[in-house]
Amino acid sequence: MRARPDQLAAQTSKALAPIYLVSGDEPLQLNEACDTLRAAARKHGYGERQVFDVDASFDWNAFFMNSNSLSLFAERRVFELRLRSGKPGEKATTALLEYAGRPAQDTVVLVTAPKLDKDAQNSKWVRAIDDAGTVVQVWPVEVGQLPAWIERRMRAKGLQPTADAVTLLAERVEGHLLAAAQEIDKLVLLFGSGTVDVDNITAAVVDSARFDVYGLADAALAGDAARVARMLDGLRGEGEDPVLLLWALSREVRTLCTMAQDKKNGTPMSALLAKHRVWDKRKPLFEKALSRHSAMRWRHILRRCGNIDRIIKGREAGNAWDELLDLGLAMSGTALFGRPVTNNR
Repeated sequence: MRARPDQLAAQTSKALAPIYLVSGDEPLQLNEACDTLRAAARKHGYGERQVFDVDASFDWNAFFMNSNSLSLFAERRVFELRLRSGKPGEKATTALLEYAGRPAQDTVVLVTAPKLDKDAQNSKWVRAIDDAGTVVQVWPVEVGQLPAWIERRMRAKGLQPTADAVTLLAERVEGHLLAAAQEIDKLVLLFGSGTVDVDNITAAVVDSARFDVYGLADAALAGDAARVARMLDGLRGEGEDPVLLLWALSREVRTLCTMAQDKKNGTPMSALLAKHRVWDKRKPLFEKALSRHSAMRWRHILRRCGNIDRIIKGREAGNAWDELLDLGLAMSGTALFGRPVTNNR
């Protein structure tokens, strides 16, 4: 069966499945899901725990002998199999299929893996674990969902945050759930179960925002000018290379130039998105960007990318960071330094 991380505590309160698969690339939620399962196992009398790192040379025969042997220290055991990939290879796949078909008694196996792509989710070994036990997939918390996630966690810890305090904390730890959890725990120590406002957050919380080039491109496509400016400032502070940022932004601009021209020629939006293999998750971003500027305007923005490239290489005068900010804001539909953003037809 499938389960969300927040369902595990309730589902394991009475009994445990013989095998679990927890997968995902968000470390805080993955670790907390595993901790929930470990705590439930201890509660149900699983007193022994063994951890196995699975690689290409892993001895599956030894694992099966171990799982079928009687424990010297406890009647019930937890075996953790840590996969390095969502596609574990033929040998591991065969072993997992075999074990899921005949799980050992008085043993819970916890398999952890990185994020599973669509093919991996539909693979035989994952479906076998789904049939025999429980599959838990951990997904990153999106920017738009982060304030609600933070508020729920703060209230679960006994804090009473104001709406502005939640917003500020989300800005300070954007994209970094572990930092958010640590800051919330610190707030609990400082303020107990009291109200937490903006002044409390300002005084207590370190700016732990983790910015990345892909998030910058998405913010520009979404038309979120304030976030573009804030992310560029963060990336600059982290010492990111302007070449990488220009690459991320100009790649999207080149795609939008082609898409905008095809749109002008009458190609339906659904066909445009399919032709350029835009992920479902990013389709709204491209739809917004294409409605914001015409094909002519996107070509003008692409020429600006060329200017920035020459500035970075020292072939033209100018400040690369100022120009990158100008570029990001232009993509989002905002003017800077007196340059107009028009929707030229």
